[in-house]
Amino acid sequence: MSESTLSYASSTAPASALVLGAMMFGTRVDESTSFALLDRFVERGGVWIDTADCYSFWASADGLGGASERVIGRWLAERPGARERVRISTKLGAEPRWAGSWPASRSGLSARAVRDAFAGSLDRLGVEAVDLLWLHQEDRSVPIEETVEALSELTASGAARRVGASNHPAWRVERARAHARAVGAVPIDALQLNATYLRPRPGTNPTSHPFGVLSDEQRDFADAHGLELWAYTPLLSGAYDNAEKPVPEEYDHPGNARRLEALDEVARELGATRGQTVLAWHVAHGVRPMLGGSRIEQLDIAMDAVGRVLTADQVARLDAPA
Repeated sequence: MSESTLSYASSTAPASALVLGAMMFGTRVDESTSFALLDRFVERGGVWIDTADCYSFWASADGLGGASERVIGRWLAERPGARERVRISTKLGAEPRWAGSWPASRSGLSARAVRDAFAGSLDRLGVEAVDLLWLHQEDRSVPIEETVEALSELTASGAARRVGASNHPAWRVERARAHARAVGAVPIDALQLNATYLRPRPGTNPTSHPFGVLSDEQRDFADAHGLELWAYTPLLSGAYDNAEKPVPEEYDHPGNARRLEALDEVARELGATRGQTVLAWHVAHGVRPMLGGSRIEQLDIAMDAVGRVLTADQVARLDAPA
């Protein structure tokens, strides 16, 4: 869609509940397709766009991240008024120090690393501030208090309006929040974790992060303290509806057989796909699902899904299987 025909819808729920994940923009998703997805997302009332300074180093020609932020920056530059219609979130801490060095050597969360990484993100995005800055993964080589104080400089200046934590255990987040309160800084108020309707088999982890999967403890912590929950990979990369994409083996256990029965039952009642029902279930629980698709039709299906309202009985039946 050309700039002249782009019209921005007002950001209203439920479309604003969905997050557009830009992980593969500029690498496996070319710039033209990325722009089309961004345009369509905003036309339909989407608000949040999520990226990271390390996206996507594993798919880039030089083995480093930055491509996704650059594409979003060019899109914003070519769409006058777009910045006022969207909220930008980006992450730092997981960029490899040099090509091939991840995970052994990455930028981390020292005060200097936070400042330098964030300056690079602002430059690539072409913005003066981001709406939410995430700690991408924990860095136990650095006291969390040092990281918090570096973040406090960014929030105090207005360059980062909020801060969140991705792939962190609850106790580290609470320690960070306590220190932020003690020094008068903006505390972490959002968690970004892997979460879907099916539950991984105990003792398995479908992510590359030790604390990457949303646990009952993290959910309870978020509920008790009013933290937003963002769910990445909610659709298991299409496995709910694409027979060519098997459900990962970490989810192969009897409890999930019962959950799939409940999911199919509610999906039939809604006249929806399994994936759409999963997205609607997330929204019913106050969770922001993140979509990382590469086609307009995938985006439209997802945005249709978050507009579906589950009844209390449907939510209860989906929640019931162990």
